[in-house]
Amino acid sequence: MMEKVNSTLSLARTKSDQLVENMAAAMASMKSSPSDSGAHASEGSATLSRKSSRRMSPGRSSRQNYNTHIRKTRSAQLKIDFDNDVSSGAALSRASSASLGLSFSFSGFNMPPEDIADSKPFSDDDIPEDVEAGTRKRRIEAEPTLPIYLKFRDVTYKVVLKGVTTTQEKEILHGITGSVNPGEVLALMGPSGSGKTTLLNLLGGRLTQPAQGGSVTYNDQPYSKFLKSRIGFVTQDDVLFPHLTVRETLTYAAYLRLPKMLTKQQKEQRAMDVICELGLERCQDTMIGGSFVRGVSGGERKRVCIGNEIIINPSLLFLDEPTSGLDSTTALRTIQILQDIAEAGKTVITTIHQPSSRLFHKFDKLILLGKGNLLYYGKASEVMSYFSSIGCSPLISMNPAEFLLDLANGNTIDVTVPSELEDKVQTCNSESETTNGKPSPVVIHDYLVEKYESRVAKKEKKKLMAPIPIDEEFKMKISSVKREWGASWWQQYSILFRRGIKERRHDYFSWLRITQVLATAVILGLLWWQSDNTTPKGLQDQAGLLFFIAVFWGFFPVFTAIFAFPQERAMLLKERAADMYRLSAYFLARTTSDLPLDLVLPLLFLLVVYFMAGLRLDAGTFFYTLLTVFLCIVAAQGLGLAIGASLMDIKKATTLGSVTVMTFMLAGGFFVQKVPIFIYWIRYLSFNYHTYRLLLKIQYEHQNLPTSRMKFDNGLEEIGALIAMVFGYRLLAYVFLRRMPLNS
Repeated sequence: MMEKVNSTLSLARTKSDQLVENMAAAMASMKSSPSDSGAHASEGSATLSRKSSRRMSPGRSSRQNYNTHIRKTRSAQLKIDFDNDVSSGAALSRASSASLGLSFSFSGFNMPPEDIADSKPFSDDDIPEDVEAGTRKRRIEAEPTLPIYLKFRDVTYKVVLKGVTTTQEKEILHGITGSVNPGEVLALMGPSGSGKTTLLNLLGGRLTQPAQGGSVTYNDQPYSKFLKSRIGFVTQDDVLFPHLTVRETLTYAAYLRLPKMLTKQQKEQRAMDVICELGLERCQDTMIGGSFVRGVSGGERKRVCIGNEIIINPSLLFLDEPTSGLDSTTALRTIQILQDIAEAGKTVITTIHQPSSRLFHKFDKLILLGKGNLLYYGKASEVMSYFSSIGCSPLISMNPAEFLLDLANGNTIDVTVPSELEDKVQTCNSESETTNGKPSPVVIHDYLVEKYESRVAKKEKKKLMAPIPIDEEFKMKISSVKREWGASWWQQYSILFRRGIKERRHDYFSWLRITQVLATAVILGLLWWQSDNTTPKGLQDQAGLLFFIAVFWGFFPVFTAIFAFPQERAMLLKERAADMYRLSAYFLARTTSDLPLDLVLPLLFLLVVYFMAGLRLDAGTFFYTLLTVFLCIVAAQGLGLAIGASLMDIKKATTLGSVTVMTFMLAGGFFVQKVPIFIYWIRYLSFNYHTYRLLLKIQYEHQNLPTSRMKFDNGLEEIGALIAMVFGYRLLAYVFLRRMPLNS
């Protein structure tokens, strides 16, 4: 029989000769095996397929045959035409890229799929899983994960609502109890406003206000600063820099967050391992993108956010609705990534709003919240059995998540009503307790809370008393209060400086901004074309030009710097909460990385205006003028940073900045020469005033202006005032940033 097959294969004319030879070799090895001697005696055709490996729950121990599965393939459609002497027709039909496996049909013999899989094993690490997901080539090679057992008991949380005349307390969480162990994925479910995100923030150490009640322990120890380096927290909003690429984003995170003991090359390798693990190779050199910048897709953005956190090999990973805004396939792939992360010994807690049925069955544990109360805690696979036991079952086939959310909302449409509630509806005529002949949502909610407290709550609290299987040495590590910085202060500063320049160079050198500056310069040069400085009228005209230069390069940097901290507020809060860097390193890097970018456009501006307007043609005078404008820009930037940091609101900061800049302009010494004594002090706070006087002294040190009463000295007073503003305004901005709460 093998001879006939070999003769048939020799007649094949196709581009996939190598594939046919491999199949013949597989058949030969199969025939030589005694156990398979009768496997290919049947006639006809058979389709050979193999599904991709799935994770088995809950034990997760079924991966011993991991490399024997055939994954999806993306080869082009293959078609082999055999000679007409083969009575059964075509022997090999196709292997389509749209298929879910690798399919072959042969005439005259039948080979079971497991024999092909065992004869030539394929690995998930060798074959791409999906074009969208990318190639997952290797796992992250990192140090062993410190196991953390998270327990929380009777957790409560209140917020204070301050009105105009009254102050009211609102309780968000009411005695939530549960636990999650390494290797498990805990899902927090519930309707909007049920307290999912609040509970997640409490467990992740993001809310430390005194309104919190109950206990949250990590390996039976309270929260400490050491845990910041062991916790990854993925927020609901994708907080990323839009102009950085995927690889740059993860590489900078590796530089800042990984331990100092690792070299630069090792940190870069860890970033690449994360990219491969999350299937981001295809888009690693693509910008993240944002509202006005095209970038990666929504699923890829979410995977980058997850990569930002798993790059530190966290023991605890918190995620706030990681599937929001994603289609069902991308959401399923994201949850599969979380399963793989949990399998590595990590503890994963995620909020989820309305998962699909496939996605729901991938969770190990489930917490169902309703109005801040605990409606269910336990294994996700047992939740339907529990609600059936208390008389609540779906009347039609539906997604378990939809059924649970309906119950949490008090909606009993297509849901059986417990008999005791039906009796209550028949005996009660109150409209507050019935709705269209059915129990009201309030009654349903109270019933579910009561049943959980009476049936499950006490048992779960007893389970929390059991000791955790971990050494005392690991427990004591958690209680350490020492912070672990991933880089020294200087390294943090240099990394943030480079990141700042890469991120903002697109904004500073946009064609719109360059056009704005050069167009203004050309208009000024034409209006003051070769102005005369020998007559009083000509001197007065040039003084007006100098004042406009002082105002323009005071106004422009203020409104650029005002947006700096409010726009980066979310990123600053996220990175500071994770202890990525010291605030002083960030502040100095943020303020100094703007300087090289801010000083290019003024140079172009002066090169145009200075010579077109016919100002004093002297090299020393030109460079002194340039340095004065630079000093004005840096001082104005400091004012903008202070205003933005004090308010952290773009609208409020813009309003305050407009009033301040207008006041400084009016007090600048050009419009009003004689200012009343009680408001004269404003001049000394105005950088326009000091810049204007300094420009006049540079241009006309040997001349006396008829409209000016000032003394033409060396200008040290003005230089000192501007330098004091440069450092004073920035110090004020730093104080405001230091006082900003991390959970604001």
